[in-house]
Amino acid sequence: MTPVRVLIIDDSATMRRLIQMRLRSDSRIEVVGEASNTFEAKAAIDILAPDVLTLDVEMPGQSGLDFLVEMMRKKPMPVIMISSETQRGSTAALEALSRGAVDCLGKPRVGDSVSAFADLPGLVIAASTARLLSGRPVPAVPAPAAMRRFEWSRKIVLIGASTGGVDALETIFARMPENCPPTLVTQHMPSGFLAKFAQRMNARYAPEIRLAENNAPLQQGTIQIAPGGDFHLCISTGLRQRCLLTASEKVHGHRPSVDVLFDSARPIADRIVAVLLTGMGQDGAQGMLNLRRAGAICLAQDEESSVVWGMPRTAWQNGGAERLVSLNAMAAELLAATELTMRRDRALP
Repeated sequence: MTPVRVLIIDDSATMRRLIQMRLRSDSRIEVVGEASNTFEAKAAIDILAPDVLTLDVEMPGQSGLDFLVEMMRKKPMPVIMISSETQRGSTAALEALSRGAVDCLGKPRVGDSVSAFADLPGLVIAASTARLLSGRPVPAVPAPAAMRRFEWSRKIVLIGASTGGVDALETIFARMPENCPPTLVTQHMPSGFLAKFAQRMNARYAPEIRLAENNAPLQQGTIQIAPGGDFHLCISTGLRQRCLLTASEKVHGHRPSVDVLFDSARPIADRIVAVLLTGMGQDGAQGMLNLRRAGAICLAQDEESSVVWGMPRTAWQNGGAERLVSLNAMAAELLAATELTMRRDRALP
């Protein structure tokens, strides 16, 4: 395998050194150069021809976000944004994802240099295989009067996503009505970014979108996103389903993990519609297979519409996913699978 060539762009010499040390510990990656500002970066890109960029969001002069927009217009390539998890940093990083960046990673906190950027090599490898989908417009939210009538069948939607998932989730959320089925989401992302992501989506789209809290009830019209950090998101299986946040080790290198969410729903699999969206690796694939065997409806995003066709591909190959669905059709599929009809009504427990 030819090493993935990476250019590091950051105005901080300390950050450049930490990123370089982490990337050079992985034999699949070659750091071909560094740049301390976007002027240097433009020259380095032309000379060094990197496969992937790591780009600081907040830099003096031209910001990383402005540089990303310019580059995606002139010379698109995979970019991983590096940002603080502050309110300002998270806002800029999420805007970068909507403008074509493949993924984002939080800067290490003071005294955290040992584990700094531990996830970066995997993100770089994923980015090197990414299908660039920048420039795809997010569908506008339909006016309330124009929303299709939806009667809930009491089925619950579970969604797992990773690299490219922010844009994919936004596409789905934009097409969900105000009274959508209860939905739980596990998206691989630092906790600071997840909080800002939930706020951003809630302000834009019809359902109530928020971070999941322990013991929060599952309700129609509400989409709850795993908060990450120290916790996995699970679903209770009693008479009335609730969110459960569990503090335990990472699974497949992730916390929150999609497999943990899916496996928690096996006792009520006949009431579950599970979805795996774009992302690298295999998190969620085994959990989806277990759900399907127990009677759940299981869908995976197709290759053409995925930024990285890793998690959904694994679920398709192991038999966990019964059908591949394009991103633009996914919301309609979820609504059809959770809508009350006479035929489905007879099958409800």
